[in-house]
Amino acid sequence: MQNYLQKDYLIKNLTKLNITKLMPVQIKMLEEFNKSRNIILTSKTGSGKTLAYLLPVLNNLDFTSRNLDLLICLPTNELAYQTYLVVKSLTENCNIDCRLYDSNTASQDEAKRLEKRQPQIVVGTIGKIFDLAFKQNALKIHQVPYFVLDEADMALDQGFKEELDEILVSVSDAKKIFVSATIRKDLEVLLKKVALNANYINLNDMLETNIKHIWIPVRYKTRLEVLNNLLRVINPYLCLIFINKKDDIPTVYNSISTAGYNACMLSANMNIRERKRILREINDLRYQYIVTSDILARGIDFKGVSHVISYDLPYDFEFYIHRAGRTARMNSDGICYALYDKLDDNYLDMLARKGIRPSYYDIVDNELVPYKGRNARQNRKLPQTDYHALANKMIPKSKKVKPGHNKKRALQVEALAKTLKNKDKRKGYKK
Repeated sequence: MQNYLQKDYLIKNLTKLNITKLMPVQIKMLEEFNKSRNIILTSKTGSGKTLAYLLPVLNNLDFTSRNLDLLICLPTNELAYQTYLVVKSLTENCNIDCRLYDSNTASQDEAKRLEKRQPQIVVGTIGKIFDLAFKQNALKIHQVPYFVLDEADMALDQGFKEELDEILVSVSDAKKIFVSATIRKDLEVLLKKVALNANYINLNDMLETNIKHIWIPVRYKTRLEVLNNLLRVINPYLCLIFINKKDDIPTVYNSISTAGYNACMLSANMNIRERKRILREINDLRYQYIVTSDILARGIDFKGVSHVISYDLPYDFEFYIHRAGRTARMNSDGICYALYDKLDDNYLDMLARKGIRPSYYDIVDNELVPYKGRNARQNRKLPQTDYHALANKMIPKSKKVKPGHNKKRALQVEALAKTLKNKDKRKGYKK
């Protein structure tokens, strides 16, 4: 590490965290950091992206001024809180004013505090930073030398484009770092506008993940029955159980906790204080099972996640990848289970085309046994697919419903249904 880091406090604090060797993505960022004005970093989940952008920035800052030196924007409270904890651990005993701004921050009280003194590092949600910088006119971000947007693609998914546009205009002179697991078209459009002369660092092929994918059919049982059968078979160190609908989380949690499993639940329906408490308890290894929504699928890093279960498949294909990425972090091993039914058949084919090679198993007499239901037949005959229902499941409903949204979404569903049907015809499946 001494070859890449000049600041003694960084080496000392990394050692306290039992980090004695840098990951490839971190080394690459340290090598490339000063070669260009802006940086766009893409790397697989679990590769160490947070330290990859924090280490070179902190290595370049001396914090002698009392102005804002580093602004880190994230799309959710949980991501902001976790990143804040990482920053605090890296700057321990350095007398650096680092503040967390999330939905739990009292804007007017903090605005008065900012009048007296600006922090040197801010980690916060896009919405709260926008509030403090523009609505309260209290957080002075226009001269910040370093700006980071982490989980950039997720930020656009959450509907923060207008707030981001204003923030990015205000930090136009800053060295900007955009971090994302993937770069989709909508994110590419944004980056072309604001990240001129950027250095694209793509390490998605650099790290091979050690994740075993096991898909289990639901068939004639309920998902809850299959889940409970699966829990009797496995004995994870720490397991995340992902569920699509927030209303289903208490049902699943009550079922497995009543069965005697050491579990907790975490969802967006809980207030931010309660969610922070649960996150602390998870990091303290108080639980073996965490029942949650995709609120934990992006960026959140728990040590020792050995198993991931998709109780139902996420609407967005990418979120399956993000869920799986919660395990097998930092070159460790992990297992990702997914429960599926007949309607998920095309969905699973599409995931397979993304390079995921699953093994199919069923649960018989409290044992996982190979299942040949999907792939045993040559020229397999698909059931008559309800393409409209499949497309309706695959296109997520927006959290922020705008005028004409339902009509627009209905057109998207029809178009996708037609595409899926045509793909089946081209593949020559026998009906």
